[in-house]
Amino acid sequence: MESPKIRKTRIGKSVKRILAGVASAGVLLGAGACGNASQSADNKVLQFWDPYTNRKAGSPWDKQVTKCAPAGYRIQRRSMPQNDVLNQLTTAVKADNAPDIAIIDNPFVVGAQDSGLIANLKDSGVKVDGFDSNIQGPGKIDGGQYGLAFGANALGLWYNPKIIEKAGVDVSAIKDWDSLNAAIKKVVDSGAKGITFSGITGEEGVFQYLPWFLSAGGDLKDVNKGTAKQDSYDLLSSWVKQGWAPKSAATDNQSAAWDVFLTGEYGFAENGSWQSEEGAKNGYKLIPLPGKHGGIAAGVTGGEFITLPTHKKANKDRVKLAAGMINCLTGDKNLPQVADALGYFASKKSVREQQVAKNPMWQPWMPIADKVVGRTAKVGLQYETTSADLSEQLQKALNS
Repeated sequence: MESPKIRKTRIGKSVKRILAGVASAGVLLGAGACGNASQSADNKVLQFWDPYTNRKAGSPWDKQVTKCAPAGYRIQRRSMPQNDVLNQLTTAVKADNAPDIAIIDNPFVVGAQDSGLIANLKDSGVKVDGFDSNIQGPGKIDGGQYGLAFGANALGLWYNPKIIEKAGVDVSAIKDWDSLNAAIKKVVDSGAKGITFSGITGEEGVFQYLPWFLSAGGDLKDVNKGTAKQDSYDLLSSWVKQGWAPKSAATDNQSAAWDVFLTGEYGFAENGSWQSEEGAKNGYKLIPLPGKHGGIAAGVTGGEFITLPTHKKANKDRVKLAAGMINCLTGDKNLPQVADALGYFASKKSVREQQVAKNPMWQPWMPIADKVVGRTAKVGLQYETTSADLSEQLQKALNS
């Protein structure tokens, strides 16, 4: 067992690797916004950090945050890029001027907890029961819960009905990798293009790779066990080598891969639930990603977790107010609106059912949401090294 001193040094290096090269300034939202928590002279302000830079003041998300402000308080919302939230939070906790609430990407939660950046939610008064355990997995660490998800992003297999019908493909027959490959081949033989996906260096590409790896029997605790890693690399690289997928897949992020699909030239696309509204507008439809030998591929959860940053000089009253605000945002009354505002499929099945009843575009995601797993849920801090290794090997496979 490593000593606390060695562990602390290792985590420090880990955080530096995560944040290397990141130095963007945040966007401040809200009346009188002017910096970190301790810099505000108004004690009737709660500091709220999130990564949703595209959700400006007055957006549905911003309105939900404002709506949940404690009586007599206003929210000073600071929005910045995803990595910057962790970067700024690390500095703020050290200086003891951290915000009252911070939303961080789910793979960061385990490192943030290990570095002492965030507090146990349940111990602080946040209601953590009743949520889907598979979606909340990354927030549960060492018997405590340090992050709570509003919902989850997930991946599915989008298809263009016009191209599929012309190619004579029956999507209901896509049950495994062999039948998927047969369907893509039919699409290409019909004169259209095959499939788009993101294989970009880093976590975004790994996120799209993992459903194939896990559905082939892969284990994140030991990625070299069995043939899953090689089989899944071979699947994706074969699409590029045969011209079924664009060569740009190796450098396309998920937005770029989606833009390629939006050209209307491709039959299929591996992409996310956050594209549901635009997908529906374009007449695209969706089925789950197939497992290697059948069934639904066990994808991984995307999305962020709401947390309570730690303070050296903790103010119990402010912590109570912040916990109450989280309860407001994640409670049954407001969670449907919050999930819709963020484009998430909610983290409670009962709320997802409400979303489906309101908007049928969510229906295909129901069985997928039941299967997704957290990237760090079983491997903890090991995931950072695992992800880096998978990304490096995936790049080699796609560029060979």
